[in-house]
Amino acid sequence: MSRTPEYDDKTLRANIRLLKGMLDNVLKNQASHQVAEIVEQLQRQFTVLQRDNNPAKRQQILKTLHNLPAETLSEVIRAFSLYFSLLNIAEESTQLQHRRHQIEKNKHYWRGSFHDTLLAFKNAGISAEQLQPLLDDLHYLPVMTAHPTEAKRRTVRGALRSVFVSHEKLQNSGIKGYFRDVALERLQSQIQLLWKTDEVRAHSMGVIDEIDSGLFYFPLSLFEATAQVYRNFQRALVDVYGSDAASKVNIPSFLNFGSWIGGDRDGNPNVKPHTTALALRLQARTITREYLRRIDILLEQLAYSHGMCQPTEAFLQSLQNDRDLLGDTAITLERNYLQEPYRHKLALMKFRMHRRMELLEQRIAGDSSQSDDQAYNNIQTFHADLCLIRESLSSHGDQAIADRDLQDLIRLVDIFGFYLMQLDVRQESTRHSQAVAEILSAGLGIDYLSMDEDQRMQVLSEAIAIPGGLGYDASELSAATVETLDVFQVMAQMRREIGNDCFSRYVISMTHSASHIMEVLLLAAQNGLAGRISGQWYCHIGVSPLFETIDDLNHIDGVLRSLLSQPAYRALLEASGLRQEVMLGYSDSCKDGGILASAWGLYRAQQQVTAISDDVGIPCRLFHGRGGTIGRGGGPTHEAILAQPPATVRGQIKFTEQGEVLFYRYNNMETAIYELTMGITGLMKASVSLIQPVEPDRPDNLQLMGELAQLGERSYRQLTEHTPGFLDYFYEATPVQEIGQLNIGSRPSHRKKADRSKYSVRAIAWVFAWAQSRQTFPAWYGIGSSLESYCAGNPERLQALRELYKNWPFFRNLLSNAQMALSKSDMTIAEEYSSLCSDPEAGKRVHGLIAGEHRRCVDWVLEIAECDQLLAENPELAASLRRRNDYLGPLNYMQAGLLRALNEDEDANGQSRWMNPLLRTINAIAAGMRNTG
Repeated sequence: MSRTPEYDDKTLRANIRLLKGMLDNVLKNQASHQVAEIVEQLQRQFTVLQRDNNPAKRQQILKTLHNLPAETLSEVIRAFSLYFSLLNIAEESTQLQHRRHQIEKNKHYWRGSFHDTLLAFKNAGISAEQLQPLLDDLHYLPVMTAHPTEAKRRTVRGALRSVFVSHEKLQNSGIKGYFRDVALERLQSQIQLLWKTDEVRAHSMGVIDEIDSGLFYFPLSLFEATAQVYRNFQRALVDVYGSDAASKVNIPSFLNFGSWIGGDRDGNPNVKPHTTALALRLQARTITREYLRRIDILLEQLAYSHGMCQPTEAFLQSLQNDRDLLGDTAITLERNYLQEPYRHKLALMKFRMHRRMELLEQRIAGDSSQSDDQAYNNIQTFHADLCLIRESLSSHGDQAIADRDLQDLIRLVDIFGFYLMQLDVRQESTRHSQAVAEILSAGLGIDYLSMDEDQRMQVLSEAIAIPGGLGYDASELSAATVETLDVFQVMAQMRREIGNDCFSRYVISMTHSASHIMEVLLLAAQNGLAGRISGQWYCHIGVSPLFETIDDLNHIDGVLRSLLSQPAYRALLEASGLRQEVMLGYSDSCKDGGILASAWGLYRAQQQVTAISDDVGIPCRLFHGRGGTIGRGGGPTHEAILAQPPATVRGQIKFTEQGEVLFYRYNNMETAIYELTMGITGLMKASVSLIQPVEPDRPDNLQLMGELAQLGERSYRQLTEHTPGFLDYFYEATPVQEIGQLNIGSRPSHRKKADRSKYSVRAIAWVFAWAQSRQTFPAWYGIGSSLESYCAGNPERLQALRELYKNWPFFRNLLSNAQMALSKSDMTIAEEYSSLCSDPEAGKRVHGLIAGEHRRCVDWVLEIAECDQLLAENPELAASLRRRNDYLGPLNYMQAGLLRALNEDEDANGQSRWMNPLLRTINAIAAGMRNTG
């Protein structure tokens, strides 16, 4: 057995002491009487309880909490919550310092950096020239979603960013004496301000709030982080492969950002067609502001004078063209810059960009009637102007100047266009089927719903090709169908207004057949987005089927092969110039069949999609619908990409990022650089099959994993579908119903409010609620029983699993993630929640099943990893979880007590004085566990 290495980070402990000391000062001076003392008392009592788990110690905690007024309890909870936020800052800041020290000591940088990755490639015999085809196929596309998992208000996120920045300044050893005192005072005041800022939203978030929340990260960190990522890549390329590599290797703009915010209408009645238009216009305004800001920077910098340089003829002609376009306006704008050619040009460019901004503001306000020939109306013109400046600077020996801020702006234009993020539209398949049925009935008298799959595919293929779309009486259509058609009208309008690339894909959730994809194309054809003219197919929309449940994953082969064998669909796909994208749902498959069946089903699905792609000669890209938690496909991005099946990534990956994941990755620019880098280098390593052969999976490993998945699914379904009282336990022994009142999203937590079925509750609320009650079983339930059944006293099978853990990234990643989730579980605390059940015997029975599987999982994972405790191979994470646990435990006891009080103490209006402190516990526990859904 390997033992846990002693993890001792003096810097981290010093950072924690500093921030905690400041919080203690705030509590003593600003909080109600005894709050600071109660916080410390609860923390000490829980530490003792963990060492000596007996009823007397538990009663001490309950006694401390007993009879606390609701207001005092709220303050105690807020103190715990703020401690977790400051602990997160201390850890993030220390990790950043550690990476900086690695850079200072040598150029190898951190593990997973560009330098580290390229050096590994070089040592593996990959030349600079061989890198180019890999880079040419690279496409890294994180997609922001609006799923309700971010418990922090935007105001709080901004305040935490300020604390991080101030704390970072204190890490500079050069700040001493008076200047250090000033910095400490600033940090203290910011923590005091955080204490006075309510972390619970007073009002529910609307879709517009969600759009604004997603846009928040771009000016905060992502614009500069994106530019820095490319600079770092270029520098590492030269460092590793030599200065000649800069001329041999072109680093394309392989990074893009996507969004579902304002486009995802599946189950969210608040997302309307006009919401989608507004989302894109707000995105366009955000990137236009950034372009204006960076033009101002260039105006300050490029103060070249006539006679000191000779611009190219092409540049001078462009300048004259702008003067002709702007007419008398140009005379006013250029007055101060006539002797400075680049400033002259940039002043005119700034005016044109301002005119674009004015148009956007009018359209956001609801007036789409205006146009302006003097504005930048397409990104290509703006990009061309920037490139002319770069080429002109290079022509007179100033390429070093051109390669700085100007090159950063050109790179951002390549990446963000005028749309910022490529928007995905999502809707559930039955909405399209119903709309198609109504249109075909109204236009052609066809009974579409009575047809079998072959008949539907035939009708759809023929109907899409009808020039001008189908003729039908719109008055015969239902309101739902009219709204569905309006979405496609908006898509056509936004492509004209924002740019052809403003949409990425139209995603169909609950895809069960090939006709579901063709239905979307028929609806798109009604608004000129697809069709056939003069024998030529055209298509301005990409469609992605989403396979979510275990059953869906098992039917991918049949659906895809049927779709890609249709001549009309293949012609439309070829006309679009797009890859076939296939989306895989992690959260619903895990909620449906458990973590083993989900993980293995997704692994096999990727193999199937790649095999189909090879068979039919159509390139495919996988879109991973990951969440923040392990039970929803979460975990470190770098390792997750490397754990994909060999030769299936092929340069391109797209995945969702949501809620607290966005905050922890992008709220600070330095961390954003690190996270983007780790994702991109993971993609590069996983895509090496593009330039050299890779070892395929061993068939016996696949067979073994298939057997484990079957055993795990059986165990999980036995608990969640065949255990009497299980769903009552979920609704009564977790805060799932209260989560819906937290105002953290516009989407309902349930598909059907009164339905207590496993299907009705959304996967996010499912995972969030289990995590709150420290029963993170969606991330591990079934693993222990499957390993136990598989080995069954057979040492050879145990040894085979140990070898698998050492040598197979997929299996190692699966068990490593399970270790993290198991470490966040606490069955003693979960027992406290189980006592909330209206049927005490059912509560004990269900809790006993979950606790028993937890013990089995821990025992067998440790047996296979050959470790003596969880996370032995990741001492830094283990230490982090231990630090949190002494503060998480009391919060859980408070939450369980508040749930009990809430059940017993509702006044005539259905409200309780305990609701506010209860909502605060949800925020605090989410901050402590660092994930929600």
